[in-house]
Amino acid sequence: MKERHSRQILFAPIGETGQLKIRRKHVLILGAGALGAANAEALTRAGVGKLTIVDRDYVELSNLQRQQMYTERDVEERLPKAEAAKRHIREIDHGVQVNAVIMDATAQNLERQLDAVDLILDATDNFETRMIINDLSQKLHIPWIYGACVGSVGMTLPIVPGQTPCLHCLLKTIPIQGMTCDTGGIISPAVTMVAAHQTAEALKILTEDWGAVRPALVIFDLWRNQYQSVKLTKAKTKDCLSCGEQRSYPFLTRENATKTAILCGRDTVQVRPPRPVKLQLEKLAKDLIGSGYVVTFNPFLVSCEKDGERIVIFEDGRALIHGTKDMIQAKAMYQSILG
Repeated sequence: MKERHSRQILFAPIGETGQLKIRRKHVLILGAGALGAANAEALTRAGVGKLTIVDRDYVELSNLQRQQMYTERDVEERLPKAEAAKRHIREIDHGVQVNAVIMDATAQNLERQLDAVDLILDATDNFETRMIINDLSQKLHIPWIYGACVGSVGMTLPIVPGQTPCLHCLLKTIPIQGMTCDTGGIISPAVTMVAAHQTAEALKILTEDWGAVRPALVIFDLWRNQYQSVKLTKAKTKDCLSCGEQRSYPFLTRENATKTAILCGRDTVQVRPPRPVKLQLEKLAKDLIGSGYVVTFNPFLVSCEKDGERIVIFEDGRALIHGTKDMIQAKAMYQSILG
């Protein structure tokens, strides 16, 4: 351990004591796309003891432009991103305990993953999930680090329950509308910059150097050479439903959760089953072949194509309906296969 992390130990704010703390900590990374992969690799190399990586998607060719951990082999095998990340992390440091969770992050199933977690890293692509993270963070007293990027713009913010405003407090302050990577694209340096800020704040939290944690929202535009840091300490509100005096955690309720979602960056709709299921993927693959579908499958998912339509189905009953942004059409395609 000392040899592997010797240069980091020489950094005075971490030292040997901080390095031991990092090794004892458990980080959950929600999303294993560009930000998630970058943070997972950086924290692995920093010596974190345990990583739980939660993601609902699989590796595609368009990911390789900015998702630096993955390779063409991952694309060919259609590996779920969480599983691909786990394999690469083990090649970097086999001593890191990695838990790959292939699922959609609803309030109910995400809370089950947070036992003994010291920090949550946001690497998601939608605000619904971020608000779930925020409420769970406040409910369970787990710090988390918000991160987002699109085009050449990125922003990050560490949120510490009891100390900083939560994301719900800041909805009028943080710009959450506008372009997505689906409409505005993205360049990889923006990803790298956001991940660098997130990982730096993560190391401060993991070493328990709370005084060094940045109490501000950082926003930058690498293409236009703009950078600003906005202090938000006064934005905390007493009547906030997530962190205020009469908190109710509104984003953890079932009625605030959608059953469909358009995935960022692709003509793809995700459909979730109305109740928990566990599919027998091999049997499903055989049934689909018998129905005339062209099928490929692995232990994690089944991909089937017919009449120009492609659907990828996971063990938990989730499906990615490719080639459409029409939720009604996506639900109809889902029901035609899984009922």
